[in-house]
Amino acid sequence: MEYKIKNAYCKRVWDDISTRYADQGHFLQAAGLVLETISPVVDKMPELEATAVLERFVEPERVIMFRVPWTDDQGKAHVNRGFRVQFNSAIGPYKGGLRFSPEVNLDILKFLGFEQVLKNSLTTLPMGGGKGGSDFDAHGKSDAEVMRFCQSFMTELQRHIGPDTDVPAGDKGVGGREVAFMFGQYKRLRNEYTGVLTGKGLTFGGSLARTEATGYGLIYFADCMLAKKGTDFKGKTCIVSGDGNVAQYAVEKLTQLGGKAITMSDSSGYILDEDGIDAEKLAFVKEFRDQHKKIDTYLTKYPKAKFFKGEKPWGVKADLAFPCATQDEIYLEDAKKMVENGVWLVAEGANMPTRAEAIEYFQQNKVLFAPGKASNAGGVAVSGLEMSQNSERLSWSFAEVDAKLKDIMTNIHDNAYETAKKYATEGDYVAGANIAGFVKVATAMMAQGLV
Repeated sequence: MEYKIKNAYCKRVWDDISTRYADQGHFLQAAGLVLETISPVVDKMPELEATAVLERFVEPERVIMFRVPWTDDQGKAHVNRGFRVQFNSAIGPYKGGLRFSPEVNLDILKFLGFEQVLKNSLTTLPMGGGKGGSDFDAHGKSDAEVMRFCQSFMTELQRHIGPDTDVPAGDKGVGGREVAFMFGQYKRLRNEYTGVLTGKGLTFGGSLARTEATGYGLIYFADCMLAKKGTDFKGKTCIVSGDGNVAQYAVEKLTQLGGKAITMSDSSGYILDEDGIDAEKLAFVKEFRDQHKKIDTYLTKYPKAKFFKGEKPWGVKADLAFPCATQDEIYLEDAKKMVENGVWLVAEGANMPTRAEAIEYFQQNKVLFAPGKASNAGGVAVSGLEMSQNSERLSWSFAEVDAKLKDIMTNIHDNAYETAKKYATEGDYVAGANIAGFVKVATAMMAQGLV
């Protein structure tokens, strides 16, 4: 896709990285969208070029890659690749998840780390941005095999992280089990009990509401978008992709606010329940999802629903859409179907699920669009709150954390909205989020000198 980068400095940096990293399509899409949208503010900050802020902003401070040897239950040796991309620490320690999935490579992690820098900036919490993981696939592995892998992974990673340096969390393929195994190995090797990982169990430093945070935060953000239009969730039909934590708790919260979710999905296809996925039905989804069963299991209890094998839910008639599965879910043809079927608000629960050309189509057709760096920041926001609780040796109640989460998401929304109104087009949450997140980081980078 051609990006409309008007500022000469932004264009020069784009030309440089698009040549140098031509094989890193995900990273280039993330960087291109940001360089395109921050051009108006770069015009007003000529001091950025004198200290090469943009050149530094698009390059990670550090990329760590290592091998992860482990043995399966039959004693056979395996080797995976491990990564940590420490992208930017201008406003705090590196913070971002670890992803265990066969798709993991440097391109994916650079895009995620780059987005994380802006996302963490938007929370207003003192967190830099990073991302990491491995091409390890936990599907079909025993608990003992996952434990041995996690211990081997942390044996190397522990050299590069710490509560004041880099605080990883979970992400796709890394849940409470994996975080616990890695935390135990870190504690064993370092002989210290610190808040070095977030997403921990409640018995050893975890925070209430962390599991719910990304999904709840997404809906809190969307509720603010609706309020700007003088409406709310009541009576709105919603299509949701995914069936993991983000999707589950997005469905839970939007239902509580009066909306009706009619789809959920996984890699095998999607289910459509036109009566709505209420609290009882969602409890069943959580139950079979915990048993690693596919989404069509839903029909065994609710046969009135329909299952569409190998398809995505974007052709279903609805008002609001929440892509909550993974990157690259919504392409241009999907966006056209959604507009045709009445969707007028899209808020990302996953990281960059919408391709750049689809975002452009949504905006051209007056669809309200919230980028993941703003709308799915609830997870890392509560991770930041977990860090605070660990530092103070405190544990807040669910209600306290949820109230703080709602305040943070409201502030992110308002900041993105007002920034867009000032520098771009009112209601352009992509530009508003990018500019608001960038200005804070860039200002900190300039203040700290050429580092």
